[in-house]
Amino acid sequence: MNTISPTGRDTTLSIESDLNRGNGEDAMTTEKNVQTVKDFFAAIGRGDKEGLLALVAEDIEWIIPGEDWPLAGTHRGRAGVADAFQRASEEVPFSYTEPPEYVAEGDRVLVIGFARGKIKATNKAFEDHFVFAITVRDGKLTHIREYIDTQALAQAAKIDASGPA
Repeated sequence: MNTISPTGRDTTLSIESDLNRGNGEDAMTTEKNVQTVKDFFAAIGRGDKEGLLALVAEDIEWIIPGEDWPLAGTHRGRAGVADAFQRASEEVPFSYTEPPEYVAEGDRVLVIGFARGKIKATNKAFEDHFVFAITVRDGKLTHIREYIDTQALAQAAKIDASGPA
């Protein structure tokens, strides 16, 4: 298992079974997968829609939990990712206050981090500790499942009786 700390220092922990002991190819693939995910998050941070779409598979599935906030739902294919990206930039601006941590083994990369943002429709801020579970195959993201604070996001999206904040 490889772990990259928020400071970017490699704090690699290798767990090897008898089946893959000594197989440097697995470690290199894992490192490439981490870099692909880092590139994906960098594209999000730059607002680079084309760069982001170049890193996802045609049949990607991106699951964002919750019901009562603008990005919730399952987004399928590049068109679904493009739509989610567009909605995020228009309706839910956010930023990462510190670099995320990456934990990886094989084709799975976990991204652990913290974001701050605002739901534009309500003008309410939110804070979100998150984990993204991402699968990378052949250099492309094929599956993303977010684990996020759905309650904080739903509260920020909720319009009070008095209207937006």
